[in-house]
Amino acid sequence: MNQRSARRPRPALAIGGRPQPMQPNHRNPSIRSVLATVMFEPDQVEQLRRAFAPAEFVHVAPWDNAGIAGALEDADVAVITGDLDDRYLAAPRLAWVHCDHSGLTRSARPEVFERGLIVTGSAGRSAPALAQHGFYFALALTFDARGLFEMQDAHLWRFIDGYEKKLALWGKTLGIIGFGHTAREMARLGKAFGMRVVVYRRRPAEKDPDVDVMLSSDDGDHLGPLLDEADVIMIAAQLTDATRHLFSTREFARMKGTAFVINMARGGIIDQDALVEALRAGEIAGAGLDVATPEPLPPESPLWDFPNVMITPHVTPAVPDRTQRSIDIIVENIGRYRAGEPLLNALTERDVYTGDRRG
Repeated sequence: MNQRSARRPRPALAIGGRPQPMQPNHRNPSIRSVLATVMFEPDQVEQLRRAFAPAEFVHVAPWDNAGIAGALEDADVAVITGDLDDRYLAAPRLAWVHCDHSGLTRSARPEVFERGLIVTGSAGRSAPALAQHGFYFALALTFDARGLFEMQDAHLWRFIDGYEKKLALWGKTLGIIGFGHTAREMARLGKAFGMRVVVYRRRPAEKDPDVDVMLSSDDGDHLGPLLDEADVIMIAAQLTDATRHLFSTREFARMKGTAFVINMARGGIIDQDALVEALRAGEIAGAGLDVATPEPLPPESPLWDFPNVMITPHVTPAVPDRTQRSIDIIVENIGRYRAGEPLLNALTERDVYTGDRRG
Protein backbone atom coordinates (compact mmCIF):
# COMPACT_ATOMS: atom_id res chain seq x y z
CA MET A 1 0.00 0.00 0.00
CA ASN A 2 1.30 3.43 -0.90
CA GLN A 3 2.57 5.06 2.32
CA ARG A 4 2.29 8.63 1.17
CA SER A 5 0.17 11.28 2.75
CA ALA A 6 -3.00 13.21 1.96
CA ARG A 7 -4.08 15.62 -0.73
CA ARG A 8 -7.01 18.01 -1.10
CA PRO A 9 -9.43 16.87 -3.82
CA ARG A 10 -9.18 18.95 -6.98
CA PRO A 11 -9.86 18.19 -10.64
CA ALA A 12 -7.68 15.43 -12.02
CA LEU A 13 -4.59 15.59 -14.16
CA ALA A 14 -2.07 13.56 -16.00
CA ILE A 15 0.39 16.36 -16.63
CA GLY A 16 -2.61 18.66 -16.66
CA GLY A 17 -5.22 19.45 -14.08
CA ARG A 18 -8.80 19.04 -15.31
CA PRO A 19 -11.51 16.41 -14.85
CA GLN A 20 -11.09 13.70 -17.44
CA PRO A 21 -13.74 12.66 -19.98
CA MET A 22 -15.84 9.61 -19.22
CA GLN A 23 -14.95 6.25 -20.67
CA PRO A 24 -17.24 4.70 -23.29
CA ASN A 25 -19.15 2.44 -20.90
CA HIS A 26 -20.47 5.30 -18.75
CA ARG A 27 -23.95 5.07 -20.25
CA ASN A 28 -25.91 3.67 -17.34
CA PRO A 29 -25.11 5.69 -14.21
CA SER A 30 -26.97 3.39 -11.83
CA ILE A 31 -24.96 1.68 -9.10
CA ARG A 32 -26.51 -1.52 -7.78
CA SER A 33 -23.56 -3.26 -6.13
CA VAL A 34 -20.22 -2.03 -4.75
CA LEU A 35 -17.11 -3.91 -3.66
CA ALA A 36 -14.76 -2.13 -1.23
CA THR A 37 -11.41 -3.45 0.00
CA VAL A 38 -10.07 -0.22 1.54
CA MET A 39 -8.73 -0.57 5.08
CA PHE A 40 -10.53 2.42 6.59
CA GLU A 41 -11.83 2.80 10.14
CA PRO A 42 -15.42 1.56 10.63
CA ASP A 43 -16.91 5.05 10.69
CA GLN A 44 -15.04 5.91 7.50
CA VAL A 45 -16.29 2.77 5.77
CA GLU A 46 -19.78 3.80 6.89
CA GLN A 47 -19.33 7.14 5.10
CA LEU A 48 -18.76 5.24 1.87
CA ARG A 49 -21.66 2.91 2.54
CA ARG A 50 -24.01 5.87 2.98
CA ALA A 51 -22.65 7.66 -0.09
CA PHE A 52 -23.24 4.60 -2.29
CA ALA A 53 -26.72 3.89 -0.84
CA PRO A 54 -29.06 2.38 -1.86
CA ALA A 55 -26.54 0.13 -3.61
CA GLU A 56 -25.49 -3.14 -2.01
CA PHE A 57 -22.14 -2.48 -0.30
CA VAL A 58 -19.73 -5.40 0.23
CA HIS A 59 -16.65 -4.64 2.33
CA VAL A 60 -13.94 -7.32 2.44
CA ALA A 61 -10.23 -7.36 3.32
CA PRO A 62 -7.85 -6.87 0.37
CA TRP A 63 -6.37 -10.33 0.99
CA ASP A 64 -9.78 -12.07 0.97
CA ASN A 65 -9.52 -13.46 -2.54
CA ALA A 66 -12.65 -15.56 -2.26
CA GLY A 67 -14.67 -12.62 -0.97
CA ILE A 68 -13.39 -10.38 -3.76
CA ALA A 69 -14.16 -12.99 -6.42
CA GLY A 70 -17.70 -13.42 -5.13
CA ALA A 71 -18.41 -9.70 -4.94
CA LEU A 72 -17.03 -9.08 -8.42
CA GLU A 73 -19.73 -11.29 -9.90
CA ASP A 74 -22.25 -8.49 -9.34
CA ALA A 75 -20.24 -5.33 -8.63
CA ASP A 76 -20.76 -2.22 -10.75
CA VAL A 77 -18.11 -0.30 -8.79
CA ALA A 78 -15.00 -1.33 -6.85
CA VAL A 79 -13.06 0.81 -4.35
CA ILE A 80 -9.74 -0.92 -3.74
CA THR A 81 -6.55 -0.33 -1.80
CA GLY A 82 -4.02 -0.92 -4.56
CA ASP A 83 -3.99 -1.26 -8.32
CA LEU A 84 -6.42 -3.24 -10.39
CA ASP A 85 -5.46 -6.65 -11.74
CA ASP A 86 -6.95 -9.17 -14.17
CA ARG A 87 -9.79 -10.01 -11.75
CA TYR A 88 -11.24 -6.55 -12.21
CA LEU A 89 -10.75 -6.55 -15.95
CA ALA A 90 -12.68 -9.83 -16.16
CA ALA A 91 -15.54 -8.80 -13.84
CA PRO A 92 -18.75 -9.04 -15.91
CA ARG A 93 -20.57 -5.94 -14.65
CA LEU A 94 -17.78 -3.71 -13.40
CA ALA A 95 -17.82 -0.19 -14.87
CA TRP A 96 -15.73 1.89 -12.46
CA VAL A 97 -12.73 1.08 -10.25
CA HIS A 98 -11.33 3.58 -7.76
CA CYS A 99 -7.75 2.82 -6.64
CA ASP A 100 -7.13 4.50 -3.31
CA HIS A 101 -3.71 5.98 -4.00
CA SER A 102 -2.29 8.66 -6.26
CA GLY A 103 -0.03 7.32 -9.01
CA LEU A 104 -2.03 5.02 -11.29
CA THR A 105 0.89 3.88 -13.46
CA ARG A 106 0.39 0.21 -12.60
CA SER A 107 -3.29 0.44 -13.49
CA ALA A 108 -2.78 2.40 -16.73
CA ARG A 109 -2.88 -0.72 -18.88
CA PRO A 110 -4.11 -0.78 -22.49
CA GLU A 111 -6.65 -3.44 -21.51
CA VAL A 112 -8.42 -0.91 -19.28
CA PHE A 113 -9.42 1.13 -22.32
CA GLU A 114 -10.11 -1.92 -24.48
CA ARG A 115 -12.50 -3.05 -21.74
CA GLY A 116 -14.03 0.44 -21.45
CA LEU A 117 -13.40 0.56 -17.71
CA ILE A 118 -13.32 3.85 -15.80
CA VAL A 119 -10.33 3.97 -13.41
CA THR A 120 -9.87 6.78 -10.91
CA GLY A 121 -7.45 7.42 -8.06
CA SER A 122 -6.96 9.51 -4.94
CA ALA A 123 -4.54 12.03 -6.43
CA GLY A 124 -4.67 15.21 -4.38
CA ARG A 125 -4.82 13.67 -0.92
CA SER A 126 -1.06 13.98 -0.30
CA ALA A 127 -0.06 17.06 -2.28
CA PRO A 128 0.96 19.37 0.60
CA ALA A 129 3.21 16.76 2.20
CA LEU A 130 4.72 15.65 -1.11
CA ALA A 131 5.56 19.23 -2.05
CA GLN A 132 7.18 19.76 1.36
CA HIS A 133 9.15 16.56 0.80
CA GLY A 134 10.45 18.02 -2.45
CA PHE A 135 11.62 21.11 -0.58
CA TYR A 136 13.16 18.93 2.12
CA PHE A 137 15.45 17.67 -0.65
CA ALA A 138 15.95 21.15 -2.11
CA LEU A 139 16.92 22.69 1.22
CA ALA A 140 19.10 19.79 2.35
CA LEU A 141 21.04 19.79 -0.93
CA THR A 142 21.31 23.58 -1.06
CA PHE A 143 22.52 23.90 2.54
CA ASP A 144 24.67 20.72 2.41
CA ALA A 145 22.85 19.05 5.29
CA ARG A 146 25.04 15.97 4.97
CA GLY A 147 28.25 17.98 5.49
CA LEU A 148 26.75 19.92 8.38
CA PHE A 149 25.59 16.73 10.13
CA GLU A 150 29.03 15.18 9.67
CA MET A 151 30.60 18.20 11.39
CA GLN A 152 28.04 18.02 14.18
CA ASP A 153 28.81 14.31 14.69
CA ALA A 154 32.53 15.19 14.89
CA HIS A 155 31.83 18.07 17.35
CA LEU A 156 33.43 20.55 14.94
CA TRP A 157 32.48 24.24 14.80
CA ARG A 158 33.91 25.49 11.54
CA PHE A 159 32.98 26.37 7.98
CA ILE A 160 32.75 23.78 5.24
CA ASP A 161 35.20 24.57 2.45
CA GLY A 162 33.45 26.63 -0.21
CA TYR A 163 30.36 27.23 1.91
CA GLU A 164 30.78 30.99 1.60
CA LYS A 165 29.95 30.67 -2.11
CA LYS A 166 26.63 28.92 -1.56
CA LEU A 167 23.41 30.73 -2.42
CA ALA A 168 20.05 30.12 -0.74
CA LEU A 169 16.89 29.31 -2.69
CA TRP A 170 15.79 32.96 -2.66
CA GLY A 171 16.10 34.44 -6.14
CA LYS A 172 16.74 31.11 -7.84
CA THR A 173 14.55 29.45 -10.49
CA LEU A 174 12.38 26.44 -9.68
CA GLY A 175 11.48 24.23 -12.63
CA ILE A 176 8.49 21.92 -12.17
CA ILE A 177 7.62 19.03 -14.49
CA GLY A 178 3.87 18.43 -14.48
CA PHE A 179 1.22 20.64 -12.98
CA GLY A 180 -1.18 18.51 -11.02
CA HIS A 181 -1.93 18.59 -7.31
CA THR A 182 1.60 18.16 -6.00
CA ALA A 183 3.15 20.46 -8.59
CA ARG A 184 0.72 23.26 -7.73
CA GLU A 185 1.75 22.98 -4.09
CA MET A 186 5.39 23.03 -5.16
CA ALA A 187 4.78 26.24 -7.11
CA ARG A 188 3.17 27.87 -4.06
CA LEU A 189 6.10 26.89 -1.86
CA GLY A 190 8.55 28.07 -4.51
CA LYS A 191 6.94 31.50 -4.46
CA ALA A 192 7.03 31.51 -0.64
CA PHE A 193 10.78 30.88 -0.85
CA GLY A 194 11.15 33.81 -3.25
CA MET A 195 11.83 31.69 -6.31
CA ARG A 196 10.96 32.24 -9.96
CA VAL A 197 8.74 29.35 -11.08
CA VAL A 198 8.81 27.75 -14.55
CA VAL A 199 6.43 24.86 -15.30
CA TYR A 200 6.45 22.31 -18.12
CA ARG A 201 3.21 20.38 -18.52
CA ARG A 202 1.31 18.45 -21.14
CA ARG A 203 -1.92 20.39 -21.57
CA PRO A 204 -2.33 24.10 -22.17
CA ALA A 205 -3.33 25.97 -19.04
CA GLU A 206 -4.62 29.28 -17.86
CA LYS A 207 -2.22 31.65 -16.16
CA ASP A 208 -1.47 30.71 -12.56
CA PRO A 209 -0.48 33.34 -9.97
CA ASP A 210 2.31 31.12 -8.64
CA VAL A 211 3.88 30.46 -12.07
CA ASP A 212 6.07 32.91 -13.96
CA VAL A 213 6.44 30.84 -17.15
CA MET A 214 4.01 28.08 -18.21
CA LEU A 215 5.19 25.74 -20.98
CA SER A 216 2.92 23.15 -22.61
CA SER A 217 3.98 20.29 -24.87
CA ASP A 218 0.54 20.35 -26.51
CA ASP A 219 1.24 23.97 -27.47
CA GLY A 220 4.53 22.94 -29.07
CA ASP A 221 6.73 24.08 -26.20
CA HIS A 222 9.86 22.12 -25.32
CA LEU A 223 11.56 21.23 -22.07
CA GLY A 224 14.75 23.04 -23.09
CA PRO A 225 14.00 26.51 -21.67
CA LEU A 226 13.25 25.01 -18.25
CA LEU A 227 16.49 22.99 -18.32
CA ASP A 228 18.46 26.08 -19.27
CA GLU A 229 17.09 28.25 -16.48
CA ALA A 230 16.23 26.06 -13.49
CA ASP A 231 18.44 25.85 -10.40
CA VAL A 232 16.15 23.23 -8.86
CA ILE A 233 14.03 20.86 -10.97
CA MET A 234 11.18 19.00 -9.29
CA ILE A 235 9.50 16.15 -11.16
CA ALA A 236 5.82 15.70 -10.30
CA ALA A 237 4.46 14.24 -13.55
CA GLN A 238 2.72 10.95 -14.23
CA LEU A 239 4.80 8.10 -15.65
CA THR A 240 3.41 7.22 -19.07
CA ASP A 241 4.85 5.90 -22.30
CA ALA A 242 5.41 9.55 -23.26
CA THR A 243 7.26 10.52 -20.05
CA ARG A 244 9.40 7.41 -19.57
CA HIS A 245 13.06 8.52 -19.48
CA LEU A 246 12.00 12.12 -20.04
CA PHE A 247 15.25 12.90 -18.24
CA SER A 248 18.19 11.18 -19.89
CA THR A 249 21.68 11.99 -21.17
CA ARG A 250 20.66 14.98 -23.30
CA GLU A 251 18.58 16.58 -20.55
CA PHE A 252 21.26 16.20 -17.87
CA ALA A 253 23.86 17.65 -20.22
CA ARG A 254 21.67 20.71 -20.76
CA MET A 255 21.01 21.37 -17.06
CA LYS A 256 23.12 23.87 -15.16
CA GLY A 257 26.13 22.33 -13.50
CA THR A 258 24.92 23.88 -10.24
CA ALA A 259 21.36 22.52 -10.54
CA PHE A 260 19.63 19.78 -8.57
CA VAL A 261 17.02 17.33 -9.89
CA ILE A 262 14.37 16.05 -7.48
CA ASN A 263 12.01 13.19 -8.34
CA MET A 264 8.76 12.94 -6.38
CA ALA A 265 6.86 11.15 -9.17
CA ARG A 266 7.96 7.73 -10.46
CA GLY A 267 11.44 6.35 -10.97
CA GLY A 268 10.97 5.56 -14.66
CA ILE A 269 10.75 9.24 -15.61
CA ILE A 270 14.51 9.41 -15.02
CA ASP A 271 16.96 7.24 -16.93
CA GLN A 272 18.93 6.10 -13.88
CA ASP A 273 22.00 5.01 -15.84
CA ALA A 274 22.14 8.47 -17.40
CA LEU A 275 21.71 10.05 -13.96
CA VAL A 276 24.62 8.05 -12.58
CA GLU A 277 26.82 9.14 -15.47
CA ALA A 278 25.78 12.78 -15.08
CA LEU A 279 26.64 12.68 -11.39
CA ARG A 280 30.00 11.04 -12.05
CA ALA A 281 30.80 13.63 -14.70
CA GLY A 282 29.74 16.51 -12.48
CA GLU A 283 27.17 17.65 -15.04
CA ILE A 284 24.66 18.38 -12.27
CA ALA A 285 25.13 19.33 -8.62
CA GLY A 286 23.05 16.55 -7.07
CA ALA A 287 19.74 14.73 -6.84
CA GLY A 288 16.93 14.03 -4.40
CA LEU A 289 15.13 10.76 -5.07
CA ASP A 290 12.02 9.47 -3.33
CA VAL A 291 11.40 6.99 -6.14
CA ALA A 292 13.59 4.63 -8.15
CA THR A 293 13.55 1.85 -10.73
CA PRO A 294 13.22 -0.77 -9.52
CA GLU A 295 11.84 -0.33 -6.04
CA PRO A 296 13.34 -1.15 -3.63
CA LEU A 297 16.53 0.35 -5.05
CA PRO A 298 19.07 -2.53 -5.07
CA PRO A 299 21.88 -2.28 -2.49
CA GLU A 300 24.47 -2.41 -5.28
CA SER A 301 23.12 0.70 -7.02
CA PRO A 302 25.85 3.37 -7.21
CA LEU A 303 23.23 6.01 -6.37
CA TRP A 304 23.51 5.08 -2.69
CA ASP A 305 27.13 6.21 -2.51
CA PHE A 306 27.08 9.67 -4.07
CA PRO A 307 27.55 12.29 -1.35
CA ASN A 308 25.38 14.70 -3.34
CA VAL A 309 22.42 12.32 -3.65
CA MET A 310 19.66 12.04 -1.06
CA ILE A 311 17.39 8.98 -1.11
CA THR A 312 14.14 8.31 0.72
CA PRO A 313 12.30 4.98 0.27
CA HIS A 314 9.10 6.25 -1.40
CA VAL A 315 7.63 7.34 1.91
CA THR A 316 6.38 10.73 3.09
CA PRO A 317 5.01 11.76 6.51
CA ALA A 318 1.21 11.79 6.47
CA VAL A 319 -1.14 14.72 6.85
CA PRO A 320 -3.73 14.10 9.57
CA ASP A 321 -6.79 13.96 7.31
CA ARG A 322 -5.37 11.76 4.56
CA THR A 323 -8.17 9.18 4.63
CA GLN A 324 -10.89 11.82 4.77
CA ARG A 325 -9.38 13.45 1.70
CA SER A 326 -9.65 10.12 -0.11
CA ILE A 327 -13.26 9.75 0.99
CA ASP A 328 -14.08 13.27 -0.19
CA ILE A 329 -12.72 12.43 -3.66
CA ILE A 330 -14.70 9.19 -3.84
CA VAL A 331 -17.93 10.81 -2.63
CA GLU A 332 -17.55 13.63 -5.15
CA ASN A 333 -17.04 11.08 -7.90
CA ILE A 334 -20.12 9.08 -6.86
CA GLY A 335 -22.22 12.17 -7.52
CA ARG A 336 -20.45 12.84 -10.79
CA TYR A 337 -20.83 9.22 -11.89
CA ARG A 338 -24.56 9.15 -11.21
CA ALA A 339 -24.95 12.45 -13.05
CA GLY A 340 -22.95 11.23 -16.06
CA GLU A 341 -20.30 13.91 -15.49
CA PRO A 342 -16.49 13.64 -15.85
CA LEU A 343 -14.84 12.02 -12.84
CA LEU A 344 -11.92 13.44 -10.89
CA ASN A 345 -8.56 11.72 -11.38
CA ALA A 346 -9.72 9.46 -14.21
CA LEU A 347 -7.22 7.71 -16.43
CA THR A 348 -7.26 8.49 -20.14
CA GLU A 349 -5.62 6.69 -23.04
CA ARG A 350 -2.82 9.27 -22.96
CA ASP A 351 -1.88 7.90 -19.53
CA VAL A 352 -1.14 4.37 -20.77
CA TYR A 353 2.15 2.91 -19.57
CA THR A 354 3.44 -0.34 -21.07
CA GLY A 355 6.96 -0.30 -19.57
CA ASP A 356 8.48 -1.76 -16.42
CA ARG A 357 6.01 -1.23 -13.56
CA ARG A 358 8.42 -2.01 -10.72
CA GLY A 359 9.24 1.63 -9.95
